[in-house]
Amino acid sequence: MSHVWTHVRRPAVTLAIATLLASGGLVVAAPAAYAASPTVVVAEVYGGGGNSGATWRSDFVELFNRASTPVDLTGWKVSYWSAAGTTASSTLLSGTIAAGGRYLVKEADGANTGATALPIPDAIGTLTMSASAGRVAVVDAAGAIVDLVGYGSTAAQFEGSGPAPGTTNSTSVSRIDACVDTDHNAADFAAGAPSPVNSTTTPQTCTITPPPPNPAETIAAIQGASHRSPLAGTPVNGVTGIVTARSNTGFWMQDPVADADLATSEGIFVFTRTSPTVAVGDALSVDGSVSEFRPGGSGGLDNLTTTEIVSPSVSITSSNNPLPAPVVIGVDRIAPAQTIDAGDPGSVENAAAVFDMARDAIDFYESMEGMRVAVRDARVVGPTASFGEIPVVPGSVTGAPLTSSAGGVVYGSYDTPNAMRVQLDDALIPAGSMPAANVGDTLPGDAIGVLDYSFANYKLLVTAAPTVTTGGLTRESTTAQTNNQLAVATFNVENLSPSNPQSKFDRLAAQVVHNLASPDILALEEIQDNSGPANDGVVASDLTVSRLIAAIAAAGGPAYGSRWIDPQDGTDGGQPGGNIRQVFLYRLDRDLEFVDRPGGDATTAVEVTGTGRSTALSVSPGRIAPTSEAWSASRKPLVGEFRFRGETVFVVAVHFSSKGGDDPLFGRWQSPVRFTEEQRHLQAAAVRDFADALLSADPQAKLVVAGDVNDFEFSTTTDLLVGQGSDALVDLPRTLPVAERWTYVFEGNSQVLDHILLSPALTVAPKGAKYPAYVYDIVHTNSPFYDQDSDHDPQIVRLALRGGTGI
Repeated sequence: MSHVWTHVRRPAVTLAIATLLASGGLVVAAPAAYAASPTVVVAEVYGGGGNSGATWRSDFVELFNRASTPVDLTGWKVSYWSAAGTTASSTLLSGTIAAGGRYLVKEADGANTGATALPIPDAIGTLTMSASAGRVAVVDAAGAIVDLVGYGSTAAQFEGSGPAPGTTNSTSVSRIDACVDTDHNAADFAAGAPSPVNSTTTPQTCTITPPPPNPAETIAAIQGASHRSPLAGTPVNGVTGIVTARSNTGFWMQDPVADADLATSEGIFVFTRTSPTVAVGDALSVDGSVSEFRPGGSGGLDNLTTTEIVSPSVSITSSNNPLPAPVVIGVDRIAPAQTIDAGDPGSVENAAAVFDMARDAIDFYESMEGMRVAVRDARVVGPTASFGEIPVVPGSVTGAPLTSSAGGVVYGSYDTPNAMRVQLDDALIPAGSMPAANVGDTLPGDAIGVLDYSFANYKLLVTAAPTVTTGGLTRESTTAQTNNQLAVATFNVENLSPSNPQSKFDRLAAQVVHNLASPDILALEEIQDNSGPANDGVVASDLTVSRLIAAIAAAGGPAYGSRWIDPQDGTDGGQPGGNIRQVFLYRLDRDLEFVDRPGGDATTAVEVTGTGRSTALSVSPGRIAPTSEAWSASRKPLVGEFRFRGETVFVVAVHFSSKGGDDPLFGRWQSPVRFTEEQRHLQAAAVRDFADALLSADPQAKLVVAGDVNDFEFSTTTDLLVGQGSDALVDLPRTLPVAERWTYVFEGNSQVLDHILLSPALTVAPKGAKYPAYVYDIVHTNSPFYDQDSDHDPQIVRLALRGGTGI
């Protein structure tokens, strides 16, 4: 697998960091902005209890009830995060806190037993809190954060523009006036000597004057011509719109009267936490606070935010209203075809970033966030995913990016991504109702929904399932090799192990036999050990390999032999516990043999021995520089020496480190940084060093490098593999027409990740040969299809060797 990502629905609470607490399974988070609590607030926090120099023996949190009525604390909790941590711990509360009353929560004791014990606590927990910086929240029985304080300069979350002061072993942070909560920790709290009190303290009466209402705001004013709202963190009143769609945690509404600025969206999501009571078509007036929600997928902090109204008060003014007409992408507005962001490098959320919806696709889609949008006669550019998403582009637009041979969009360079694509998502329709679609299919008519963002992509949450018209795409089959051609193929079989159903083995075997025409040598990637993803120390993969060989025979294929080297447990990356590795399969019914040279193991490096026609490997099979840092937590290349009709052929099976961890194309940071390519550059250099040693020993050596390089044909990784001068390898994907250059389809981009490279001696036909030196074919059997057996397409090269002349 080459891209690592996870799909989940919008969480049940608005979070900057979401964690599942061990106690009660409560989901809690520290928000970026939160409304002032009218009842219970944090009055004091102390984390130095029992430390050196501490007056008090225990950490504690003191609460105060600002309201004029008691509050039942049944099911409530006090939750604590370290300053930058993502995991919270909590203490259950019970009983009632009186109007104007205090409530003391004792936490962990320190080692200083000579320090003073706290007054009798109202609740007891075991939280070990920082003496200098952290975050504390009061959480009600429904899971809502009632109040939060971040203290210390390193606190990752806080209310307002800054955290409360930091503390020491001898100081706490206390609310300056227990009756006042301005929602600004820096202004509300001061550091000083701890002064814990419990519920027996005389109640304090608060006179709370509600703030004056803010003037009514339009949705467009809230959204602004930017990626973050200019009103983020502020309350708004009288925001009007018509409900266009509902989810289980809120609803979208849109102003039926658009302003004159196309850059400001007319739609917005209102976060209600629980299932909303409004209906589609209701006209509303909404009060609440503006917040920016950053979804947690694809690394979280790389994602853009979406603007929301939180803590809403909703008034229905009328019902059964017509919905605002959707903006038809490709007709009413046309997205930039191949420019996601052409501005200055950095975060597009910076206030100084230029917002240009005509130039930049990331701004184009932001300008319609939360609005009703349609894609007319959409063309499918990525197959329906298992979680109900279909990448599409409008059916007929000018300036569309390059179409692949299957009807997708070719990713031809870093500067020309498929910026027009948008993903249709099934979040608002019944599960399983998104139709199965292949690349090149069309969705006639208008696919209508509301435009949202998650997992580093803009998504059209359709409100009705579209229909599909097939484009007629069928799985390809290559031509069989002749008697005197040597066919070498590579195939990433996506985490194959005995834990997979027999149907996966059978379908992969059918591809080997019928679509690849039973190649002579097959370099496989992602063969797992015998126990699959179970992390049990098993590294052997003989059961996995033998089961695939048996399935090939059952599909009518020839008998195959196999060679590989078991990795050390847990050192080669991939799915935890799976211990993936490359494996050679080779036909036993051809004039082909594997040259075994003993001594190869997980840590022994293969070397080149001899010169000229005596050039050989020190071990076969062997691994290239397996102890090099280049291969840390990654698959080591497998090298094998073969003989075909007297000709020696060396094959290197590679599987470079994945792209998981790079900035996403539609992420917050532009231009995206490719963090992971540094390791692939080291890996390419290591394989190139081996090729140089081999070709130095024998400039006529016949070398095939094949496998999942996890990088594009235009990448520096591939340049390093190819090399320079007379010993340069030929990267076969580069020899194809551009529309044919794809082995993998990711989020609507058809791209090359898998390669076969040849040494110079294999690119010139032998004298008298009746065949070209090589015939190369990427066999599209998986990546454009919704019912794929792997996420990669296999590829094959048929080589004309000297033994093949005259026939």
